[in-house]
Amino acid sequence: MWHPTRALRRAVVVAALLLGLAVLGGRADFAVLAAPFVLGTAWALLRRPSSPFTVRVARTGERLVEGADVTVEVTVTNEDPAPYDLALAKPAGSEWLGLTDHDRTVGIGVGAEEEATLVLVGKAERWGWHQFGPFEVRAIGIDGLVASDSMLSQSLSLDVFPRTTPFEADDAMPKAAGLVGGHRSRRYGDGGELAGIRRFSSGDRLRRIDWRTSLRTRELHVVHTLSDRDAELVLVVDVLHEAGTSGGIDGSASVLDTTVRAAAGIAEHYLGSGDRLMVIEYGGRGRAMRPGSGRRHYLATLEWLLATTSGERSYGPAEGGFGRFRIPPSALLVVLTPLLDARSVDMLARQVRGGRSIVAVDTLPEDARPAMSGRWSDAAYRLWRMERQNTIGQLLEHGVPTVTWAGAGSLDHVLRDVSRVAATR
Repeated sequence: MWHPTRALRRAVVVAALLLGLAVLGGRADFAVLAAPFVLGTAWALLRRPSSPFTVRVARTGERLVEGADVTVEVTVTNEDPAPYDLALAKPAGSEWLGLTDHDRTVGIGVGAEEEATLVLVGKAERWGWHQFGPFEVRAIGIDGLVASDSMLSQSLSLDVFPRTTPFEADDAMPKAAGLVGGHRSRRYGDGGELAGIRRFSSGDRLRRIDWRTSLRTRELHVVHTLSDRDAELVLVVDVLHEAGTSGGIDGSASVLDTTVRAAAGIAEHYLGSGDRLMVIEYGGRGRAMRPGSGRRHYLATLEWLLATTSGERSYGPAEGGFGRFRIPPSALLVVLTPLLDARSVDMLARQVRGGRSIVAVDTLPEDARPAMSGRWSDAAYRLWRMERQNTIGQLLEHGVPTVTWAGAGSLDHVLRDVSRVAATR
């Protein structure tokens, strides 16, 4: 556990050399010079530590969200009656945590039978599962004459959830999955949204009578309302390809960043309204989050999104669909896609031809461009952009509106158009 340092070796060599010269040369002054080295080293060795120390790592605070402060405490416990001159800690961790001193060795003093805590403060700069540690800690004792072996602390896993943009979708859902719910329908019925005032007819409830209008016109009139309906939402995250550069919460956003943050915002809105949500990964590992509703399902969805990766396995996505995952026929499909793969475009066209209500959300960053170099790279990039706009136009002709994600209100006008189309079917 403890072994001599170069300082101890130098002290022994100097003491032996001075004593040897004193004996061989008959010089008493050399013996006097050797005395402090001999006595000091012997006294220090009598007080040397014997037991090992322990290291533990802990995080303070609640659930982490992008942009939140991170505080990590590293505690070194000395159970020996001999103090440590210094405990040298070399941390290791994710660059996205932004912890101070995370890339260099830092030292703290540890007294006898005491514990010392090193506090590292940083900022969670990007969503995901981040690993912090293990810490490599060495202790120096008895005036630097002995040093301990390196001790490794446990690793600390930090879950950083995506920061959700405040999102609202005020218009009606295209189709309803039930007779009651939190969304205004375009159908008349019992609800909280005023549609107008009309004459009383057989079957109208007496509590709906508008007495002011009835007294003025001398005929019974009732308040006409729109029914409230619930909704089922299927959120499809297209992660076949990654594009753009991820710069953290305060920097540029890649396709994966935009996709995860938009998915979290949409999930928060609809699950907070009492709707049912299902999430499907198109590409990546081909995962799916089971349908559910409520606060617990929202937190489970955030955990599910943390494992989102780009790319695909060898089998690729299902041909034009979602393979084994069954989608309710009345569900609204919101597809977060950068439209970089022909299979994604084909999937959107197939779903709308099957009679589903679908909205495509463009997640490609404005500054993203293919990796091209050469004389004609700028011209090729402009042609690629034009071809992509043509693809978006063709999807619109097929009935797939595409909107760029812009946070709150991004889907309002698109949902309004989709609802009108669905009402005519």
